[in-house]
Amino acid sequence: MTVNSDSLTVSLASISPAMLALAGGVLLALGLLVIILLLRGASLRREQAEEASFRAGENEARMAELLKIQAEMQGRIAAMTEVFGARQSELNQAIGQRLDGMSQRVNSTITEQTKSTHENLQRLQERLAVIDAAQNNIQTLARDVVGLQAILSNKQTRGAFGQSRMETIVADGLPMGAYAFQQTLSNGSRPDCTIRMPNGAPPLVIDAKFPLEAWNAIRDAGSPEAGKIAGQQFRRDLEVHIRDIAEKYLIQGETQETAFLFVPSESIFAEIHENFEALVQKAHRARIVIVSPSLLMLSIQVIQAVLKDQRMRAQAHLIQGEVAILMDDLGRLDERVRKLQGHFAMAQKDIDMVVTSADKLTRRGAKIEALEFEAGGEAKPARDSEAAAKSVESRTGLLKLRVVDEE
Repeated sequence: MTVNSDSLTVSLASISPAMLALAGGVLLALGLLVIILLLRGASLRREQAEEASFRAGENEARMAELLKIQAEMQGRIAAMTEVFGARQSELNQAIGQRLDGMSQRVNSTITEQTKSTHENLQRLQERLAVIDAAQNNIQTLARDVVGLQAILSNKQTRGAFGQSRMETIVADGLPMGAYAFQQTLSNGSRPDCTIRMPNGAPPLVIDAKFPLEAWNAIRDAGSPEAGKIAGQQFRRDLEVHIRDIAEKYLIQGETQETAFLFVPSESIFAEIHENFEALVQKAHRARIVIVSPSLLMLSIQVIQAVLKDQRMRAQAHLIQGEVAILMDDLGRLDERVRKLQGHFAMAQKDIDMVVTSADKLTRRGAKIEALEFEAGGEAKPARDSEAAAKSVESRTGLLKLRVVDEE
């Protein structure tokens, strides 16, 4: 320790006075610099305090102004809320009146359409009743045809020969009014049967006066000579009878151009066509058709089918007419239903428009409630939007209100 002190003393003693003066100047400059820095720090602190005091006063003034502006905005918002409340009340009243009117119109329309529908259904039921009656008539005709076939299949119900058998076949095969027995013609002759043809055609004449005695003479002949003589007599009698039928019953415009000669037995009919071919050809040339019971039944069936077809066509025309009227009624019903559907669609569209307007008002009220305000600038909405904005300045000129319209 002593050594160190001695060495320091020797070092200081070895320093020159010039160097000591220089070191003292440096130390003095450093002290001045420290003093200057301390003075500047105090001045800076005073300035900061003054600036802080000034800013505090300015902030208090701005706060007071903002409170004043806020009070004004609250008053405006209260006034706007009152106005919107009154408008909403008027809108609700108008909507209620419109809905009441629409409900009345829809109810009246539904009532009219219901009444019209009931009337159309009643007319439809009447038409269906007429169609059912016509269908019943057709079914009755079908049953008559089936009964006719059953009767024609039973040959025991008919007579043995001549007039009675022919009348039985005709009466069994044709309905009442379609034939007549012993009807007097314009020339005074009275054929055994006349059958009325459809569509206003002249009646068909049937003759049943077959020369049965001459035929029985052929059967009763005991020798070939007697049989030959009886055959010649039968040929003459049949030729005379064919000529009489052609002269008496074939009247132009009053009867058909062809008449039937009824043969009461299938065996007689077969033997005539086998042994008396010339008589058959002569009858054909005179427009006289020789018919057996089976051929007469077949002819009657054909005539009956023609008459049935005529009656069915008459019924079919009636049904077609009723169906046409029915389709007209259905067309009117469809048109009225479509009109009613259009009324419902219009009412639904009006209700959708009312709901859309209410939604718009609700969204706008929510946006007004969500507004934020900033001093010296524009008010910022709670949500960012790309819609157009309208700026409304306050009386102080420092606050702007941006109202956003969104569809």
